[in-house]
Amino acid sequence: MPDWLNSLLHWLAMPEAGLGALLVISFVSATLLPVGSEAALFGLLKLNPDLFWPAIGVATLGNTAGGAVSWFMGLGAHKLVDKARHRPTELRALQWLQRFGPKACVMSWLPIIGDPLCAVAGWMRFPFWPCVAWMALGKLLRYLIMTVILLQVFPGGLPL
Repeated sequence: MPDWLNSLLHWLAMPEAGLGALLVISFVSATLLPVGSEAALFGLLKLNPDLFWPAIGVATLGNTAGGAVSWFMGLGAHKLVDKARHRPTELRALQWLQRFGPKACVMSWLPIIGDPLCAVAGWMRFPFWPCVAWMALGKLLRYLIMTVILLQVFPGGLPL
């Protein structure tokens, strides 16, 4: 195993650093950057199974906070476009999203479309706190379901 990977695994194995690293990774993965946090969560739990609920909570918190940042990015982009065009902007392709409102943010857990959805919610000026609550619910369910499945599929560890 490469030294850098060994060092990373050792750092993740420390409960204090592992949860902090998980928070950062889950935050970054909820922005528009293509990063996944499930592997970090799974690795931390394989090394520290007693951290199941704290790790699920930290991953959910970090991922929801990243989604909230994406919401603000969407809101800011909308304001800039409105200012540049000197009139309000409405995208017809997104009108279907208005039917669901903040509840659509529960789908923020989906790969590929989930993270941009948070930015679109900000763009559409959906209320912030309801959006964050629906994001948190979707992300909590994703982490919980994926982690339980992975721990059942790989009970003794990952085959290397």
